[in-house]
Amino acid sequence: MTSIKICGLSTPDTLDAAIGAGASHVGFVFFARSPRNLLPERAAGLAARVPPSVTKVGVFVDPDDALLDAATPSLDAIQLHGSESPARLAAIRARYGLALWKAAGVTTAADIRAAVAAARGACDLLLLDAKAPSSAPLPGGNGLRFDWRLLSDARPDMAWGLSGGLDADNVGAAVRDLRPPLVDVSSGVEEAPGVKSVHKIRAFIEAVRTA
Repeated sequence: MTSIKICGLSTPDTLDAAIGAGASHVGFVFFARSPRNLLPERAAGLAARVPPSVTKVGVFVDPDDALLDAATPSLDAIQLHGSESPARLAAIRARYGLALWKAAGVTTAADIRAAVAAARGACDLLLLDAKAPSSAPLPGGNGLRFDWRLLSDARPDMAWGLSGGLDADNVGAAVRDLRPPLVDVSSGVEEAPGVKSVHKIRAFIEAVRTA
């Protein structure tokens, strides 16, 4: 069964909707430039609503230890979406002892292979996302998708997830065709940047379950 992560949650009603509909993972963003950004104390309040059966993932972009120290007590996993080096990945993994995810932008099959080579052994899950344009203000959550056909020649041989441009209309085909271990959505369940829709969250999860 494909796991489902609803990312960028910031309100009790949308968090409760994701959990109630069957999300396996919920994501909290800690990145000041994102419209989905949370302060650690607010994220802790939301995390307290999450049952133990649902994994709480914190999303960071080149974070310093001060931010990680403040945010990680509420988390089960750390997702890194910046240009973190292998040494930094190892240091974070050793310091916090949480599951470590690394997001990678994809344009070509070579991008996937390079991401797998860098992530294998260094992190617990590789999240494949569309590579953000140079003009984009955010490294992810831009509603863009990469060419999924690339995975036919470059399917990761480690735990991985599919992200980028997913919504209730296309996630069913993605699950049927690609069989990703995990799908991750943020902007695809929003009414506006940072404003999640309870209806779209439920429709997305239902589409995955139906597929």
